[in-house]
Amino acid sequence: MAGNLLDNRGRGDVRWSWPPIHPEGRKFGIIAVVISLVFLIGLDWEIVGWPLLLLSLGVFAFFRDPERVVPQDDGLIVAPADGLVTLIAEVDPPTEMIVDDGSGHAGLEPGKVTRISIFMSVFDVHINRAPIAGTILRAVYIPGSFVDAGLDKASEENERQHILIERTDGLKIGFTQIAGLLARRIVPFVKPGDMVGIGQRVGLIRFGSRVDVYLPSGTDSKVLLGQRTVAGETVLAEIGSQKLIEGVSQ
Repeated sequence: MAGNLLDNRGRGDVRWSWPPIHPEGRKFGIIAVVISLVFLIGLDWEIVGWPLLLLSLGVFAFFRDPERVVPQDDGLIVAPADGLVTLIAEVDPPTEMIVDDGSGHAGLEPGKVTRISIFMSVFDVHINRAPIAGTILRAVYIPGSFVDAGLDKASEENERQHILIERTDGLKIGFTQIAGLLARRIVPFVKPGDMVGIGQRVGLIRFGSRVDVYLPSGTDSKVLLGQRTVAGETVLAEIGSQKLIEGVSQ
């Protein structure tokens, strides 16, 4: 995996810098700035122009794409999204991840698994990352509605995209990008057949949304309900580990 190697023994070089803006968002930020300047300079409507200029900064901030230090351990599953863990439940994986899709690659096994739902507000980074390293087997887009992404039914009713990744040892992880009330487009960076590293950028969702992760059988969550995650850095689970973890909100 390309990048600066950092570890817990002090190796590597770290310095603060402004997070870059993803190319997908630059056009929106520039358009917002131009409209702001039209009101400020062209029409001399400061009461409209200044709020629009502040909104322009918010647009750029929404599409920020900071670097992340991704743990390099084959036994770990990392968070694919920044946000709040709003749901942890035992569910059946989506049908699109299970049925034979004609590609010759088997999907997930049927049966209950742990699903972790991460809600992204408009203030979170919206770049999504691969929870494991492997090959993209499926990327299935499904049109739908735009109900509140915090609701459980959003997994089945909202516009969404299912992504299935298989490691070299055959283990598969599925996760779903779900559009929310404000989100109106899921932007993929990968397609079936692509190989990705753990923590690699795989897509984004505009503006406010959710990501569901389906852990493999026999694996429990290492994050707690109400905990915040950082894409590519927070460890969601350790493969094959089942242990009750409790936390106290304080």
